[in-house]
Amino acid sequence: MLKAIIFDCDGVIADSEPIHMAALQRLLSEEGITVTRENYFEHYLSFDDRACFLRAFGESGRSLTEDQLTELIGRKGGYVESMMRESLALLPGAPELIRIASESYPLAVASGALKREIELILKFGGLTDCFRAIVSAEDVARSKPHPDPFIKACEMLNSLSESLISPSECLVIEDSVHGVRAARAAGMRCLAVTNSYPREKLIEAHHVVASLDDVSLDDARSMFAD
Repeated sequence: MLKAIIFDCDGVIADSEPIHMAALQRLLSEEGITVTRENYFEHYLSFDDRACFLRAFGESGRSLTEDQLTELIGRKGGYVESMMRESLALLPGAPELIRIASESYPLAVASGALKREIELILKFGGLTDCFRAIVSAEDVARSKPHPDPFIKACEMLNSLSESLISPSECLVIEDSVHGVRAARAAGMRCLAVTNSYPREKLIEAHHVVASLDDVSLDDARSMFAD
């Protein structure tokens, strides 16, 4: 039985993956490192900022101290927020599904983005009050494809719920390969939307759709019918 829904943020709620890519490319270019669009989608999308910088600098034969990582994460966050304020857009069907679902189920966000970035998106969409919990990059030691963000989201929802929600009763809505794998590793059902990857890349999800415009609450419930 479906008891809770956990949404990824970038690429599911908001069309913000291009913003994150542009901000990362800008910052790395300042550091003499080039990441192409193809490389970003193959290796970086769904990583948190820490993992992105460790990979990019590591591939360039350069190490980073914790202070350097903190500075890079903060600098990229500033670029992201500035770009979001100029060109942020929500993805089709996402706000409608979120508002309808929040009337019947507890909702959470589990994302590799910074908390302030997630909060900016939810405020922009008028969706803040729809979510009971937010799990951001700051809240877990390991980001996707590890299951930690989704497990943490379930734990947070349980702390606010009168009845126990098990991972198998959670639906995750994701757009990335690593996100799908993280959801499955957490023991949750996963609905993937092809906003960032083609359908054939997301076949590990329990169901794949082209847009959240195509998804009703009954569709979500039907994924738990067996």
